Amino acid sequence: MPPVEIVPGLLRWTARHPDWNPQALPGSTEDWDEHVGSVLYETSDTVVLIDPLLPSEDRMGFLHWLDERIGARPVSILTTIRWHRRDREELAERYKSNTSRAWNAVPRGVEPQPLRGAGETMFWLPAVAALVPGDRLIGAPDGRLHVCPQSWLDGVHVNRPGLVELLRPLVELPVERVLVSHGEPVLHDGRAALVRAIAEAKAGKASP
Repeated sequence: MPPVEIVPGLLRWTARHPDWNPQALPGSTEDWDEHVGSVLYETSDTVVLIDPLLPSEDRMGFLHWLDERIGARPVSILTTIRWHRRDREELAERYKSNTSRAWNAVPRGVEPQPLRGAGETMFWLPAVAALVPGDRLIGAPDGRLHVCPQSWLDGVHVNRPGLVELLRPLVELPVERVLVSHGEPVLHDGRAALVRAIAEAKAGKASP
């Protein structure tokens, strides 16, 4: 899918995940959609790439588009969760002449929201009212959000009820958009979708 500009300076694209398993059991650690999302965000002086995964089809065409979009501006490559390192090494090498520190150098206008114990840092982009999660929130086609299944929390220090408590402070943010990696992004009323997802998970409702 070509990049979609959600609001000026905020873009999202999807690419096929190389480890996608069409036979994955529902709710398992491998149960995610074939295509996953990445985000490009332009601050006043930096181009931010969050969890970038380059498309396998027309890869060079996409890189040409990305080169033109970035130009000579500094690049910051942010990672929400260690599974999402994806193509950050290749892109950091590609744009090393633009910046001295590409990996995890958080520029002004981007606010990390660490979920301590859950192995993830979400990123809040206040100027565009957008929250960018990694694995801990999943999008649904109807504009809803879901808290990730318990299986996705194997190896971290919190279970699903504990994750709910970590997510709760995020409802204080004026979230309009939630640009998930897995599933459909929420482009309107993001705070309401977040509140609903937390309530459903607290009530014990499983993720789809």
